[in-house]
Amino acid sequence: MANDLFSPTQLGSIHLNNRIVMAPLTRNRAGEHGVPNDLNVTYYAQRATAGLIITEATPISPLAHGYPALPGIYTEAQIAGWKKITDAVHAKGGKIVIQLWHVGRISHPSLLPDGALPVAPSAIKPAGQAFTYQGLQDYVTPRALEASELPAIVQDYVHATKAALAAGFDGVEVHAANGYLLDQFLRDGSNKRTDNYGGSIENRARLLLEVVDAVVKTAGADKVGVRLSPVNPFNDMHDSNPQALFEYVAEALNRFNLAYLHAVEGGIHGGGKADPFDFVAFRKHFKGSYIANLSYDKARGNAAIASGHADAIAYGVPFIANPDLVERFKLDAPLNVADSKSFYGGTEKGYTDYPFLAA
Repeated sequence: MANDLFSPTQLGSIHLNNRIVMAPLTRNRAGEHGVPNDLNVTYYAQRATAGLIITEATPISPLAHGYPALPGIYTEAQIAGWKKITDAVHAKGGKIVIQLWHVGRISHPSLLPDGALPVAPSAIKPAGQAFTYQGLQDYVTPRALEASELPAIVQDYVHATKAALAAGFDGVEVHAANGYLLDQFLRDGSNKRTDNYGGSIENRARLLLEVVDAVVKTAGADKVGVRLSPVNPFNDMHDSNPQALFEYVAEALNRFNLAYLHAVEGGIHGGGKADPFDFVAFRKHFKGSYIANLSYDKARGNAAIASGHADAIAYGVPFIANPDLVERFKLDAPLNVADSKSFYGGTEKGYTDYPFLAA
């Protein structure tokens, strides 16, 4: 049988009915104390026909937050809230993994316990502004993490992984992309350390590999994915040699036998122009299943699967506006257009009220 977007596949222990993956999408609509609410349940359940849902990025601890109204995955109440979501998705035959997030320097003291300074590999203030409950505020200069603090951050990932399994998720995705903490350690534009976590490519990749190792030991490798964004300049990110860095990382991840590697193939969120990068060469360094993400439509998605470049394709904005994206692709039906004004925060408008195809 020919492989295309509609053929089933297996990512580790996760069986997908199709290869159309819902990309992680921050929507800023969680309840108080980072607890998912009934509106979130409806939103994810509506999209359960995706082969796999990857949730919005979800902070692993109180100090991992960087935006208002995010769900967390570290308290009992949050576990209970997410359990309603995983139950609803599973009841419709869907699969769902949670994306584990630490924002690092992309935060603001007003979003952190006791007005704490955001943390980072190095005390470098990113360009831009933080979204806070008081509106946009300039980023602050973060506090450089001591090497002695890093084991506790690894343990936060372990705790969040246990919480995710308790909440009924089919797996977890370690978010090491888009300018957040693990990506800040990877790229030399944000990592100027002189200890074992800075300098060489091997050193800069060390924290990510320690996190993945610990998460794999907690959940089992067949339930763990990793997301990378080799050249996304979003959040003031750059690297002097992204090809060498990320080919090393892809190769190093092979030792874990992960469920999948998920890559953002370029720049997203209007972060500026992405550096040139050979994603075909990069992909060849990773021996496992690969999810490609960025500006794929149905035809490009099918071509990437047919050529063997990707095993599944992640779609972001199309899933915001089309809860029944799989059905629309199948029928070549027109797609709803997404309203960008309602992407972040708000009510059911632009969240759960997009129309389905008429039955």
